[in-house]
Amino acid sequence: MLSLYDSVGWEGYTNDVDKLCRGLLNSHLVITARDDSGTLLGLARTISDDEHICYVQDVVVNPRYHRQGIGRALIEDLMPRYSHCRFFLLSTDHESSPEGKRNHAFYRSLGFLSYEEKEMAGFGLPRNRPDLRDMAP
Repeated sequence: MLSLYDSVGWEGYTNDVDKLCRGLLNSHLVITARDDSGTLLGLARTISDDEHICYVQDVVVNPRYHRQGIGRALIEDLMPRYSHCRFFLLSTDHESSPEGKRNHAFYRSLGFLSYEEKEMAGFGLPRNRPDLRDMAP
């Protein structure tokens, strides 16, 4: 698992292995793609209440196996599983980045629309902010 995340350069995940493991354990669903020998080729995981929303947290495929239908198979496996949810969402890099341009084309090929096209907006806090969990109220 660590080598899979490392293969795509996701240092935010690989810098703290315990945190990565906790995140995977706390996911609603984790599915994997493996070759005949059991080697992990790809992984997708969701965060969901299994009623109203499913958020696809990660879709990661080892770059050596890109363009072989692995990412597509992972997403297509998740879509019917959460078809009853009102929202089936994910976030990816901005289209202006090299990864973003490729990712946008990939997700569009699966029928995804941008938030704007769905007449929605997405918001998030800055990535680097203080951890306030241990501070007194």
